[in-house]
Amino acid sequence: MKTKIQHTQCSPKVPQSIMTASRCELKDIQMQVSGYLPQDLQGHVFMVTSVGSVNSGGLPYPNGDSLLCGDGMIYRLDFDSPDEVRLTTSIVKPPDYYADKATRPASKYDKYRFRNHGLTRFSLSLGVRNQLNTAFLRMKFSPDSQERLLVTYDAGRPYEIDTETLEAVTPIGTNKEWQSEVNGYNAPFPPFLSTAHPAFDPHTQQMFTVNYGRSLGNFLDGIPFIYNLEQLPQEIDEFLTTLSSFLRVNFLKDIFDFASQSLQTFVQLYINLIEKLTNIKIDNFVYLIAWDGAGALQRWKLVLPDGSPVSIDQSIHQIGVTRDYVVIMDTAFTTGLEQVLNNPFPDDKKVEILLRNLLERPPSPDSFVYIVRRADLKVGQFPACDQQEVEVMVKKVVLPLEAAHFLVDYDNPQGNITLHAAHICGMDISDWVRQYDVSAYTRQTVPEYLCGMELSQVDIGRMGNYVINGETGDILESQIISDIERTWGVDLYTYPAQDPLTGKPLERLDDIYWCSFGLWKDLMTEFIVNQYQDYRNRQIPLEKVLSMASKGIPAYLFRLHTSLTEAAAIVDSYELPAGYVLLSPQFMPHRDAKKPTDGYIICTVWHGEENEYWIFDANHLSKGPLCQLSHPSLKFSLTLHTAWLPNIGRRQAPYYINVREDYKELVHQASQKHPDIQDLFEQEVYPHFE
Repeated sequence: MKTKIQHTQCSPKVPQSIMTASRCELKDIQMQVSGYLPQDLQGHVFMVTSVGSVNSGGLPYPNGDSLLCGDGMIYRLDFDSPDEVRLTTSIVKPPDYYADKATRPASKYDKYRFRNHGLTRFSLSLGVRNQLNTAFLRMKFSPDSQERLLVTYDAGRPYEIDTETLEAVTPIGTNKEWQSEVNGYNAPFPPFLSTAHPAFDPHTQQMFTVNYGRSLGNFLDGIPFIYNLEQLPQEIDEFLTTLSSFLRVNFLKDIFDFASQSLQTFVQLYINLIEKLTNIKIDNFVYLIAWDGAGALQRWKLVLPDGSPVSIDQSIHQIGVTRDYVVIMDTAFTTGLEQVLNNPFPDDKKVEILLRNLLERPPSPDSFVYIVRRADLKVGQFPACDQQEVEVMVKKVVLPLEAAHFLVDYDNPQGNITLHAAHICGMDISDWVRQYDVSAYTRQTVPEYLCGMELSQVDIGRMGNYVINGETGDILESQIISDIERTWGVDLYTYPAQDPLTGKPLERLDDIYWCSFGLWKDLMTEFIVNQYQDYRNRQIPLEKVLSMASKGIPAYLFRLHTSLTEAAAIVDSYELPAGYVLLSPQFMPHRDAKKPTDGYIICTVWHGEENEYWIFDANHLSKGPLCQLSHPSLKFSLTLHTAWLPNIGRRQAPYYINVREDYKELVHQASQKHPDIQDLFEQEVYPHFE
């Protein structure tokens, strides 16, 4: 018998529960079920999110750091027993996790401790944390082999996990096979920039990812005040005075006054100064990487038609693969060393405020797409750390709206690529509510419990569907969809991946499920409104956006149908009650499915002090959730991406990177300056992997 779910009445305020996360690992606990639990559920759902650092004890951070910065916690829901759902959770623990744990304040090695810098966690002597808190990738390299699962992060190597124990087993590629963002920086944990969304081709059994870097000049080129040096705004004057005091020097402003007479001189002087003082060099590069699941990585350096290297302005948060092309997007999201440069003194809030006003800019209003012909991917640099570089030319395409997530159809008839994008217009997902932020309405400080949360969107989101010729780069067709209620803050997605009748991967994405965050008055800060005051792509006047946010726009779950024969449209949706947030949708097929959408959508939901999982019928979202799953011990914050596997088991693949061998040379180099780093690894890191 089906039980009707009763929703708790909540205020339209952001729920307190989305701000809190526990680091307690749960082992095979039985979930409490409210409503009707379908009998044909199957498989295992994986979700991942940050749960704070080894120092914080969970979330939120006492100083208001971003909720997205922290160790990844994997949550696995098991639907393989009738009439019950069980949950297991585990923090992802690569070698740098144990180094972070060993260098906590008041520890033997606390002089090497890591600190949060925006979305990045960094130690000057040890390097950058690979927090592995963002997404997953399913891989099956042969019909008879075990399905494998990667957990990923934008600023680190992907790791393969054991799907049964949730242990982080091995990185993909050795340290030598990856290029650091910074040459000459001798730290055991180099800053590797990659993508949180690598791609797997089940037809050719290949995994594709990227390894890239941004030059320091490229970073400086994006700083807003660089273009206004001749005006020397008051904020720069205040910043230089504060920084001079902090560093106990008094000549910074004189240097700045002199250099600012020439923009080019100033930028070059700054680059030269940093490179000479640190003996490091930061260049533009993008490598496309392919892996067969067993051997060394193979890579190609991507170049433009004029032979110059591809230059990434922001990040490569996602890539896609079609039958004949690999599609790479410069996405509206920043990570890596830029986060450290934006906030070099995280414990000094006065400096942080001044730096934020000087250095932060909205994401680019355009999306730059780079198309690689797979036919051009002959034998690459293999292994990736040896031999001469192999260059491959790309085709560059400009989409006139920003995006962080996109999907592509596998089929590309006549070389035409179909690309589906969620355009996060007027939204900066790399920023968050700070302790000093004030309301755009009252100029009073934002409620303290929201510090660390994502900021509001300042224009309506849009769904973009494009047909792009992979050979010419021409945009042949485009359709932009927005909905005054349902597309505010659209970013996370899921979709049916297989034809249930043939068991083969779908070659077209006819149905994509998206969730929208809605509009929240308390997240509309003066800073974010000012950032988008002159937003180029504005569709809704700013005054109207502020008026709508003051009343609140609810969150939604919806299905976008993108058939070849008709215009894309939202064909089904569910409106969340006021004060509820829904994220991280994941499609789960029926046991006896007849068509691709026969299945369920499971999502994370927060309201009041509660955080839950809700399950919907994928064919009937508008009917609302079939059931809710909860447990008193379950406390998760802003969840991100998901995966579904039909089966789990102990990992069988022989591929394994030996930790001691992988870090031996890097630890030796770092120990030349800090001899006890060798001891740190011998005592606190290596034993966990032997």
